[in-house]
Amino acid sequence: MNGIHVFDDLGRTFLAVTQSLTPLLVLFMVFQFVYLKLPLRYVFNLFAGLAMALVGVAVFLQGVRVGFFPAGTEIGSALGEIRHMWVLVPVGCVMGLLATLGEPAVRILSDEVEKASGGSIKRAIVLLTIAVGVALFIGLGMVRIVYGIPLFYIIGPGYGLAIAMLLFSDKSTVSIAVDAGGVATGPIAVTFLLAIAVGIAAAIEGRDPVIDGFGLIALIALAPILSILTLGLAVRIRLRKKG
Repeated sequence: MNGIHVFDDLGRTFLAVTQSLTPLLVLFMVFQFVYLKLPLRYVFNLFAGLAMALVGVAVFLQGVRVGFFPAGTEIGSALGEIRHMWVLVPVGCVMGLLATLGEPAVRILSDEVEKASGGSIKRAIVLLTIAVGVALFIGLGMVRIVYGIPLFYIIGPGYGLAIAMLLFSDKSTVSIAVDAGGVATGPIAVTFLLAIAVGIAAAIEGRDPVIDGFGLIALIALAPILSILTLGLAVRIRLRKKG
C-alpha cells in the first residue's frame, strides 16, 4: 500500500462524476424549459443538491479507491496464507454480511420497499434477508476459491433455481428480488469483497486470480434474488396455512 495518497487522481474522480451527472442535468433543464417550468427556488435547490451529490459521490469514490480496494487486497493476501483454509468460509460470510449491511443502495431499496408497501414489508426484514443471502454466497464463493470449483457449477444451478422459483412467486416479490440483485453489487461489495477474493486467489498456490478471484460479484448479484424469492415463498405459504 506504499505510495498511495489520499488525493491522488482526485481531479480525475471529480471529472468522471461530473460527466455522469451532466446528462441528468441537461435532461432536467430540457423538461424545465419545455414542460415543468418550476419556480426558480426549486431550480436553485436542484443545483444545490446536484453540487452536494457531486462532491459527496466524488469523495466517496475517492475514499473507496484509496481505502477499500487496497485494504481488501491486503486482507485477501493475508487470508490466503493461513494454514486452515476452511476458516475462509465463515470469515467470508461475516464480511459479506457486514459489507451488505453497510451498502447504501441496499438500505435505500429497503426503505423504498417499506414505503411502497405501506409499511407491510418492513425495511429491516428486507435488509437482513439480502444481507444473509449475500453472506451465504460469499461463503460459497470462498469454497469455490479454496477448492477450485468452476463458476458455472454454481451460477448455472443457481439461476436455474431462481427461474423455477419465479414461477411460484408473486409479481411484487419478483420485482423486489430482481432489483435487490442489482443494488447488492454496489461500490463496497465491488471494491472491498472483490479485492479480498482476488487477493486470496493470488495467495493460494495453484489458483489463478483472474479465473478464481473474479466471479464473486456474479454470486453477490444472484444471492439477493434467491433470498428474497425464498422469503416471499415462505410468507406466501404461511398466509395460505392461516387462511
